[in-house]
Amino acid sequence: MKKILIVEANYYNEITRMLVLAAKNELKKRKYSVSLLNVPGILEIPVAIKRNIQKFDAFVAIGCVIKGKTPHFDFICKSSFDTILNLSIKYEKIIGNGIITALNKKQALERCGKKKSNKPNKGLEAAKAVLSILSSGPKKI
Repeated sequence: MKKILIVEANYYNEITRMLVLAAKNELKKRKYSVSLLNVPGILEIPVAIKRNIQKFDAFVAIGCVIKGKTPHFDFICKSSFDTILNLSIKYEKIIGNGIITALNKKQALERCGKKKSNKPNKGLEAAKAVLSILSSGPKKI
């Protein structure tokens, strides 16, 4: 059975718990073994993944960053996303990105399903991306 680790940056817990729930439900529905690790913010997600890279078949990164009045948002998002991508490539591990980057809390609430919207749950999207890669292989064309 494939093992998947969800790494949740729970700074915005009300938002991220909805993302985790959607991702976990989708993965369990498909009969994967799912574990959860909480970290304080999205900058800690890559470190948590790196520490567990050999123990799991795939990862789902969950978090939320809401833009403030300083460039902090841009630096945190870019460095975290780049590092997650680099880990995925270096270790050949699937890492679904379920980190919401929002300009305001309303957008974040829409992307986690807490506020009615036609936007999909970002945690569910990340889990489905992981499942897609885990279940697909090269096809003869």
